[in-house]
Amino acid sequence: MKVLAFDIETVPDVETGRRLHDFAEPNISDEDVVRALEQLQYQKTGNTFLPHYLHRIVVVSVLFVRGEEIRIKSLSGDEAGIVADFFNGIERSVPRLVTWNGTRFDLPVLHYRALLHGVSAQRYWEIGDDDREFRYNNYLSRFHWRHIDLMDVLGAYDPRSFAPLDSVAKMLGLPGKQIMDGSGVWDCFRAGELQKICDYCEIDVVNTFLIYLRFEMMRGTLIPAEYQAHCENLAEFMRHSEREHLVQYAGDWTASGEFALTA
Repeated sequence: MKVLAFDIETVPDVETGRRLHDFAEPNISDEDVVRALEQLQYQKTGNTFLPHYLHRIVVVSVLFVRGEEIRIKSLSGDEAGIVADFFNGIERSVPRLVTWNGTRFDLPVLHYRALLHGVSAQRYWEIGDDDREFRYNNYLSRFHWRHIDLMDVLGAYDPRSFAPLDSVAKMLGLPGKQIMDGSGVWDCFRAGELQKICDYCEIDVVNTFLIYLRFEMMRGTLIPAEYQAHCENLAEFMRHSEREHLVQYAGDWTASGEFALTA
């Protein structure tokens, strides 16, 4: 198994918003620009969720599993560096990508930000022109398996069947989201609480990966003993982490529902 579960957290791209709508006056605050962008979006669509190209990435959290090796980390800081590091990781290891709603949000945002910053990612964009192995199994085609968007697949590719990550995680006995929810990211960012955003995003990728294990067992690529072994390895890794949010999640998880581990 070589899997990279990931999630991104974003804030409004104030700089692009100023450029597109000529909010050049220096006395217009970032908060006022965001309110104006949201109001314009509401007038167009009936909701305030900004289009993908107006999202600036502040964190990408990943859970990487290769055999018994496990890594959980967050990329943060300069956006160009975040995007470059993420795609460079794919170039080096060519893992299976696993997301929740990645097809509709995370990947399109990453595409626009890679375009903005001039980030090259040859393997990610490969569709079989140079490597025939990618012709029928690549990262970009919706029904291929190099990228599995769990929300998309489990919902049978029908938006009417889609479900929130937190709801499905809790349905399966997982702790679900902890620390906060996505609506708090902008306030945390303005308050300088970047580590809190990283911790929150890492919990999301843990939930995503554990649902993925269950999915793989459901479709027969993992037998129950292999599924159990992966769960135990991850729980052990998190229990011995020096990071409080991972230790807390492991404690809540191993005491809960169907995902409770055997003694």
